Amino acid sequence: MDFSPTAEQRQIRDMVAQFVDEEVVPVASEIDAADEFPWELVEQLAELDLMGMPFPEEYGGAGLDYHAYPAALAEISRGSGGLGTIVAAHISLAGNMIYEFGDEAQKETYLTPLAAGEDIGAFALSEPQAGSDVPAMETTAEKVGDEYVIDGGKLWISNGSVADTVTVFAKTDPEAGKRGISSFVVRPEDDDGFVVEGTEDKLGDKGCPTAELRFDNLTIPESRRLGEEGRGFVHALKTLNGGRITIAARSVGIAQAALDQALEYAQDREQFGQPIADFQAIQHKLADMDTKVRAARLLMHDAADRKMRGEDFRKEAAQAKLYASEVSREVANEGIQIHGGYGYVKDFPAERFYRDAKLNEIYEGTSEVLRNTIANDLLD
Repeated sequence: MDFSPTAEQRQIRDMVAQFVDEEVVPVASEIDAADEFPWELVEQLAELDLMGMPFPEEYGGAGLDYHAYPAALAEISRGSGGLGTIVAAHISLAGNMIYEFGDEAQKETYLTPLAAGEDIGAFALSEPQAGSDVPAMETTAEKVGDEYVIDGGKLWISNGSVADTVTVFAKTDPEAGKRGISSFVVRPEDDDGFVVEGTEDKLGDKGCPTAELRFDNLTIPESRRLGEEGRGFVHALKTLNGGRITIAARSVGIAQAALDQALEYAQDREQFGQPIADFQAIQHKLADMDTKVRAARLLMHDAADRKMRGEDFRKEAAQAKLYASEVSREVANEGIQIHGGYGYVKDFPAERFYRDAKLNEIYEGTSEVLRNTIANDLLD
């Protein structure tokens, strides 16, 4: 498809791009160095109605469509990969779980403050022995009267140490495999037994805390369960399917940042009496980088378009995420190469783009799992 944004979509993208250039880019290296949650930037995003972009206004959101939302997230990620993950995990995972599977009372109580940016959301699915193999999870939720008692632990949880609302997956019927998993809303401030064991020291994605969580006899009312018992695995798959569009967006944003920086450097850096951009070897790199970024962006919008039309977009979301994530790494790698020695040092952002890009190939479906998803769809 050849995506042409509407006037409203361009206006939103341009507004976010201006905010990113003025507020995010100047502090991106500081976020990377400090690896602390950028509260001030998140508050500014909330003021701009960007923490609930795709949710209806009645729940505190901005009511943006699934072209405008990924385009805006790509711009945020262009400024900071960590900030992009914060927003994507908050909206596409935690928020979407409640929007898609919560009842009206749950949406009003939990989604509205998330969409308004008053609360931060997290999505707790992965465990030490249950990453791609979701049914291998060991966290349990035992029904006791009209309450559930949750015990277990989660790993690799974006926003996990700062979240006000966490959607948690646990086994309500340990003998039923994937049909025995249910999903719940947990409130760390309100629920005794929610423990943050620590956060990871990561290669990139700085500023977004990736936490290890433990649930120690954590008791919640039945009203915190999302949907019916045993539907958690389906909830997770559907949520991750939509989330892959936004990881494609994060990938596109980082790749665009790497390309922009490489273009600028190539025209400024002189060797042998001329800008290195005059050399055909550099021109070919830039041409390939730009082509890959454009293709990744179009795949992202194609998956978004299918989602908006209510069509099956599982394969297209997987393709968008797979291709864009690998493109982000490839373009960031070429950006370092164009910078030469300067690309390898932290005085320039080229190395940060590379570190931030790598994560795209791992979370919300590894490249290997996504290839399985695509192949299964083709052979079905």
